[in-house]
Order: sequence, then structure tokens, then C-alpha cells
Amino acid sequence: MNTQANAVVDTTRDSYDSSDADNFYFHIWGGEDIHVGIYETPDEPIRDASHRTVLRMLASLGPITPQTAVLDIGSGYCGSSRVIARQFGCQVTALNLSSTQNVRARELNAKHGLADRIEVIDGSFEDMPFEAASFDVIWCQDSILHSARRQTVFNEVDRLLKSGGRFIFTDPMQIDGVDPKVLEPVLARIHLPSMGSVTTYQGYAETLGWKTLAIDSMPEQLTQHYGNVLAELESRSQELASHCSADYITRMKAGLNHWVTAGKNKALDWGILYFQKP
Repeated sequence: MNTQANAVVDTTRDSYDSSDADNFYFHIWGGEDIHVGIYETPDEPIRDASHRTVLRMLASLGPITPQTAVLDIGSGYCGSSRVIARQFGCQVTALNLSSTQNVRARELNAKHGLADRIEVIDGSFEDMPFEAASFDVIWCQDSILHSARRQTVFNEVDRLLKSGGRFIFTDPMQIDGVDPKVLEPVLARIHLPSMGSVTTYQGYAETLGWKTLAIDSMPEQLTQHYGNVLAELESRSQELASHCSADYITRMKAGLNHWVTAGKNKALDWGILYFQKP
């Protein structure tokens, strides 16, 4: 791994491992599902919209049985892993960079009686500690954007999928051809010079010989979600002050504003992407 990629991994891990970030994502972002939601109404609770994303992905994914081997990469607090394990009775392996999030995930898994069905592993999806052809389904939500080596992530997914295996994920992305200056404040937040795009990810998939099963682009949901998270943070700043530092809250408000502004300027994309290995 090159120096820049190492630095990005370390920065991302340190960011999510902080108590400020852990408390923010658990108390404000939704706790169970810390990813972009799909909203039916603008004022819908974040938790409900985020859970709808999981259900929409499962509806797209199709058959899962108790024998299906599932890997959730960038698994956060394992909200999606718990839905999958509970609904289908299968084993889920959850790989996540943040050891702080993983501690909370294991506690939640045990609380819901799912500790025996979900194995939580500390690690990076750029170099995953599993044997080749180990999984039928690989699942990921809003995590690949943090990688400086996104094609490496796809290569690792390809290595781990069985023949006919499926990869379904969501990710905040940039619109092709967007003025880099519009994205500068957002890119500064993720410490990278660019984001992925639908075209980029389809290109990786084609190089690997994968079949595109579905692309469901919903950029308006990203803008809605970040706006709702910002509104929630502003309305609950006093409450959150007992969990997070004032500096973190200030920086998070500024960062969320950057995402909302870029979304309104048609610079960002988001959606569900679904591929199959031959």
C-alpha cells in the first residue's frame, strides 16, 4: 500500500474512532444505520429513511437463504448486518475499520440476540483477511468513498466473491465532468482529491467482467439526507454538547453544509449499484 493510501486509511480510522464521532453518529445520524436514507417525505425521521435504504437494497438483491454467506464491508454499527441475519437466518461477516464502532456493534448484536450470527472483524476493505471465493453476497453502504484505492476495493470484492456472487452497494459519488472547485470543500472532508462516480464504478466492474444488474441513481436523496442530519444537529446541539466537543459540533455543521451545497449545485450523486461476478 502506498504512503498516500496508508495515510487515508489511518485518517479515516482515527476520525471514526474518536468519541466525538462515535457519539455523533450514534445519537444524531441514526445509530442503527449510519448511511444515506431514502425519504418518502422531507421531514421523515432519519432512522426510518435510513432503514428504508436497507429494505430497498434487499428488495433489489433477491434470494438469500440461511446458507448464503454474506460479507458487509464498512459495516459501521452493523445495522444492516442485523437486518440480514435476523430476516434470513444466515451468517454475516462484518468488516469495519473503526474499532470503536465495532465495540458498539458487538454490544448491539448481543443485545438483539444475534452475536452468534454476526462476526465483527476489525480491518480495511482494501486488504481483507479472508480466503478467495468465500462469499455469495458482499454488501457495502456509503464507505467506498473513503478509500484512496477504490479499484483495489473492487479487486478485493472480486477475489472474495464466489462465481455468480453479487455485490450491492451505495456510495456518495461525484457527477462526471463536475468542476473540481465545486467539490473542494467536500473533498477536504474526506481527505481525497476525488470521489467515485457511476461511470468509474461501472468501468471497474467491466474490467473485472462483472454483469451490471441495476443502477438506481438518487442524488436528491443524498442532499435531503445531509440537510436533515444538519437540521437534527442544529436542533439538538445543546443535548449533543454533553457527548461531543464544541469544536467537533462546529466542524460537523460546516461539513454538512458543504455536502448540502454541493448537492444543490448538482455536483453529487448517490444511489444503489448492483453487480454480479460471472
